[in-house]
Amino acid sequence: MSEQNQERVAIITGASRGIGRASAEAFSRAGWRVLALSRSACPVEGVRSLAVDLGDPSLEVDAKIDAWLRAELGEEPGVRCLVHNAATLISDGAMAVDPDQLRTVLELNVVAPTRLNRVARSHLGPGSSVLYVGSTLGVKAVAGVASYVMSKHAVVGLMRSTCQDLAGTGVHTACVCPGFTRTEMLVDRAGGDESILASLGELSTFGRLIEPEEIADLLRFAAEHPVINGSVLHGNLGQVER
Repeated sequence: MSEQNQERVAIITGASRGIGRASAEAFSRAGWRVLALSRSACPVEGVRSLAVDLGDPSLEVDAKIDAWLRAELGEEPGVRCLVHNAATLISDGAMAVDPDQLRTVLELNVVAPTRLNRVARSHLGPGSSVLYVGSTLGVKAVAGVASYVMSKHAVVGLMRSTCQDLAGTGVHTACVCPGFTRTEMLVDRAGGDESILASLGELSTFGRLIEPEEIADLLRFAAEHPVINGSVLHGNLGQVER
């Protein structure tokens, strides 16, 4: 079967809300079948969900995901897009990082994608992609979120390693780095204060926050264009540097 005639399947983590949910909608609209991995079910119609805590370090999680993917996809590799979107953010400073909190952040933001790569690798044939949702804070830093900054820098390195290790396989990769995006995570961090959210929007040259759907469209573009292999794609509406 030619690559053009194969069913395209997107596997998206953290697809119950925010960028993950918007990505599930974007891929579904484009004709992809979507499989979601998140603690809560993805609300997008037609999406198949597996309830799983990717921050759980137990090996049982890997076995559960492996069995589910094999049941959904079969044993043969096909054209699949694996979107590593699930992440967590806490408030902490570099000079007072709580080691246990750091481990929690790294477990979900960095270790979980590496574990899922291993589980999903046999399902990725030529034409597939492995995409990482990074952050502007994967290439710079702000005060007060040291663990998150460290983890997102690591995600960029993971993407670049993925590119090199998949050389010659026909599978490509990229890291999409959003700027301030109106997700539940950002709204929660702002305490729902619209004045704070507006001030964050002013940090882009367009003077507004990014919408999750805009990042979702960028992820879909990356999935369908292997020429960007190994690239860090900044979706930030032009960051205002201060």
